[in-house]
Amino acid sequence: MNFDEELRKKTGEVEKILAAYLPKPEGFQSKVLEAMEYAVSAGGKRLRPLLMAETAALFGEAGESLSCFMSAIEFVHTYSLIHDDLPALDNDDYRRGRKTTHVVYGEDIAVIAGDGLLNYAFETALRAFGKAVTLEDYQRIECAMNILGCKAGVYGMIGGQCADLLAEKPEADVKEETLLFIHENKTAALIQAAMTIGAVLAGADEGAVVRLEKCAGNIGVAFQIQDDILDVTSSLEVLGKPVGSDEKNHKLTYVAMHGLEESRRQVEELSREAIGILQSFGRRNEFLETLVEQLISREK
Repeated sequence: MNFDEELRKKTGEVEKILAAYLPKPEGFQSKVLEAMEYAVSAGGKRLRPLLMAETAALFGEAGESLSCFMSAIEFVHTYSLIHDDLPALDNDDYRRGRKTTHVVYGEDIAVIAGDGLLNYAFETALRAFGKAVTLEDYQRIECAMNILGCKAGVYGMIGGQCADLLAEKPEADVKEETLLFIHENKTAALIQAAMTIGAVLAGADEGAVVRLEKCAGNIGVAFQIQDDILDVTSSLEVLGKPVGSDEKNHKLTYVAMHGLEESRRQVEELSREAIGILQSFGRRNEFLETLVEQLISREK
């Protein structure tokens, strides 16, 4: 298998799916739709829809509903990036190598573009019910909807974002437990959603879904620690966004707490355990295993 060639091909397929589901910028609301399209079309790794599709392939055929959820999870992820970049939060001017949405469209339009993508994500996911044929299809889609809602909400990503913001306050006394909660929710929750939704739609049993949630949790935490490492060691040209923003925003990271060497060791340990879980099912997905390895050890 030529991984890089396969990755380009599969990422291209994701791009086509996203383009098909994105609304066209027209009507009186065209400006917010244009900003939504700008943010989604900025590119990126398309990690979450790829993980969803490849996890589904690990268990069988997920059906036509898969594309709805692949788009929905990328829309949720992109909305979170728009809001993260705002001056009230991380105050970043660049994302994926180009100007952030609020820099191009203004803070007001950026805020409602994020709101628009979040709402449109669930509109898109709900289309999956129109593709259901059997009662089992409906039950799987219902389960997938519940996962998406929970992992994107106050008991998932938004909960992690809240803890992250509070941890930046001068009076905050942040312990490792808090930092882990932030990583497990702000970053890992959507990765867990991607992989478990893929498994559910493909008919995986409950035990397999539980193990995948653990696997995805490891991937998400390792991914975030690696992101923190790159914020210290990389450059704007390589990373596509400003480095040193964690220090600028007085953000406590795993690197700040434990140092580079221990952070890299933790990334390796989490990665090994995640790959071990992926290899424990009845069939193997070599592309998925390599994707996870490369995402965790990435340089940008």
